[in-house]
Amino acid sequence: MEKIKLSSQEGEAIELFVLEETTISGVDYFLATEDEEGDSEAYILKDLSSKNEEEAVFEIVSDDAELNAVAKVFESLLDDVSFT
Repeated sequence: MEKIKLSSQEGEAIELFVLEETTISGVDYFLATEDEEGDSEAYILKDLSSKNEEEAVFEIVSDDAELNAVAKVFESLLDDVSFT
């Protein structure tokens, strides 16, 4: 399973496991979790970086309409995932 390392705005290092990724309307989204297996916090990340940048810039999706739409796509891609 792919692992990504992020830095928070406060400079804190965060490691997440990527469960799935998809592109919707030209925007890349990633479903990532803190633990490789089992139930844990899950995050939907939106890639804000341009294709020319060396490092990716991610934002946690917080807009309710966007979050619900992308969550439905991830639920359809992964049989054993449901969001609450």
